[in-house]
Amino acid sequence: MIARFLLALFVTLFIAAHARAAQCGGDFNTFLSAMGREAQAAGVSRDVIASAFAGVTLDQAVLNFDRRQRGMFHAKSFEEYASTRVIPARIKRAKGLMQKHAQLLSRIQQQFGVPKELLMAIWTLESDNGTGDMGKLPVVRTIATLAHDCRRTELFQTELVAALKILQRDDLPLRDLIGAFAGEIGQTQFLPSSYIKYGVDFDGNGHVDLRHSVPDVLASTANLLKTNGWRAGAPFSEGTENFQVMREWNRSEVYRKTMVLFAERLREP
Repeated sequence: MIARFLLALFVTLFIAAHARAAQCGGDFNTFLSAMGREAQAAGVSRDVIASAFAGVTLDQAVLNFDRRQRGMFHAKSFEEYASTRVIPARIKRAKGLMQKHAQLLSRIQQQFGVPKELLMAIWTLESDNGTGDMGKLPVVRTIATLAHDCRRTELFQTELVAALKILQRDDLPLRDLIGAFAGEIGQTQFLPSSYIKYGVDFDGNGHVDLRHSVPDVLASTANLLKTNGWRAGAPFSEGTENFQVMREWNRSEVYRKTMVLFAERLREP
């Protein structure tokens, strides 16, 4: 009887949740209005929503890129991909930054258990340690475009509300809420939902700033891995438990093997 009641309750809640979800496709402004109501129900203020959605239109370039890039990464072998990513110039810069941020990396490794070499590998691969391309697209417009598209609307509706929560928390101002073609933000490319879930204010200034604050960037990256089951002190090469945990960072085995290779290079004298 209890099981039947719980099943009925689940079905009711599932149907209710989908009834409230914004309808993908159709008129874009109607869709934004529905998303605004969802965000408000999630605790985002009307002022934040109005400011974020002001003048937002569909970005056809984002849709074109989304359709074009699917599957392209996975066509490369590990050897092909790693040969263009794990290169001497990057390794040299990363080693220099490891020395520069030695105390910070030690604190993060002690608190979260993630090796400094792996953190440095991720930071380098994702944005060349904040010096590379972190994206130049307005995150709200990008994610609203992808949410309106019916292929993955539920995923990106969640991300759109999360992006608005970043503004609500005053972690980043709207002018700094810019990112890549799927709405990834900052020096290690967090989607908004991960920004909200794993972001750490490690520099203690009251904001989680993954665009400008190196302490926040590295601690948040470590926190994502720790929260998803990282085992401190255990190996993280292919076939290990930690290698599986790294799927929460990137599901591509090629990319994870490249992360491991880069970290290994950083351990070499």
